[in-house]
Amino acid sequence: MNKILLTIVLGSAVAAAQTGAQPQSQPQAQPAAPQQTSPSVQPQGQAASPQQKKEIKDPAEYNAYVGAVQQADPAAKISGLEAFLTQYPNSVMKEDALEILMGTYQQKGDPAKMGDTAQRLLQLNPNNVRALALLAYSKRVAAQAGQNPQQNLADAEQYGQKGLTALDSFSKPAEMSDADYQNLKKQMGGIFNAAVGVAALQKKDFPTAIKGLRAAAEVTPTDFSIIYPLALAYLQSTPPDVVNGSWFAARAASLAPPQMQPQIEKYGKSQYTKYHGSDQGWTDVMAQAKASTTGVPPAGFTITQYVPPSPADQAADLVKTKKVEEMSFAEWQLVLSEGKPEDVEKVWGVLKGKPLQMAAQVLTITSPTNLKLAGSSDDIDAKRADIDLTMTAAIPARLMPKEQADFQFILKAKAPPATKKPAARKKPAQ
Repeated sequence: MNKILLTIVLGSAVAAAQTGAQPQSQPQAQPAAPQQTSPSVQPQGQAASPQQKKEIKDPAEYNAYVGAVQQADPAAKISGLEAFLTQYPNSVMKEDALEILMGTYQQKGDPAKMGDTAQRLLQLNPNNVRALALLAYSKRVAAQAGQNPQQNLADAEQYGQKGLTALDSFSKPAEMSDADYQNLKKQMGGIFNAAVGVAALQKKDFPTAIKGLRAAAEVTPTDFSIIYPLALAYLQSTPPDVVNGSWFAARAASLAPPQMQPQIEKYGKSQYTKYHGSDQGWTDVMAQAKASTTGVPPAGFTITQYVPPSPADQAADLVKTKKVEEMSFAEWQLVLSEGKPEDVEKVWGVLKGKPLQMAAQVLTITSPTNLKLAGSSDDIDAKRADIDLTMTAAIPARLMPKEQADFQFILKAKAPPATKKPAARKKPAQ
């Protein structure tokens, strides 16, 4: 699972926390920042506009804080921070210390303690965006990995929604550049939108899923755990958005684990082919999506939708390409009921007055002289009568067919062609 979204300016955060914490009588400390691979949760400040630097006026408290955050060993840093929080529970740097502690538990590989610390942060400040981002991400990833998915997705959605709200009022720390501040907000927005989007997809709320996942995909265009759900959201919508869905399915296939790539590509190709009428051009979509640096469809990207011929066009094509004597009952029916007058005349002119050998399925025996039959495969499957057969004399009991049985007969076409009725092209009787 791609964790790029979780690396949120850890180093500058630690430095910022120490810069703001120093008392005026002591020199500024600049410890080295630890390296981490999951949501960088170190403090940047969350006071309302613009943030002022925090000061620890008690030298002993200051030394305890700086001594803890300067520890290179994660275990020593955790011990020092927990001791600081116990000894100074009302410190001005409490929130900062908890953020660093949360990140250090993460660095140490202790997700349980990391989550507990995130909850402690939210008890102190319900709008702490780093705690919300870490919980939104970890709950989403756990759900997508199959770990208590229903509850974890509900939690991820809750943290994601709270995070998006909190991000609106997240002010720029005094020591942070505008560029870093905007990048930080963008990264955390991606985390929150992904959590909301995946949860919405599970609930089949496709508009919300598309909105959230598309925003997340624009932040992390190589995160398979976001790109594939986005493809599903587009393709499962009503009606499906096959243009965007095909692009993101192709993109997801290029990012998927090797064992999943063939299945995802097959699904994307099937949706593309159904919409386009053939698989022509799919290879180009795959190549374009894989090579994209932004991860989103380029301006003007489109897929031509296949429009099937109308029944009248199908009838005209039949008359041009097939002899009337070789047509099936369903094809006669199509031309006579849906064809243009000139095509109807061509077929009727051949059939009129000639004996026709027919095979159909008996649906209902209404009397010894009347049977309701289904002659085309579509009507046989639907148990729908398309032939009303009236005999000139009663059928002897010993020759009477049974319902649902096949029935062969010869008739002579004397009636005028059937009036037109809406119908799709029917499959020939088997």
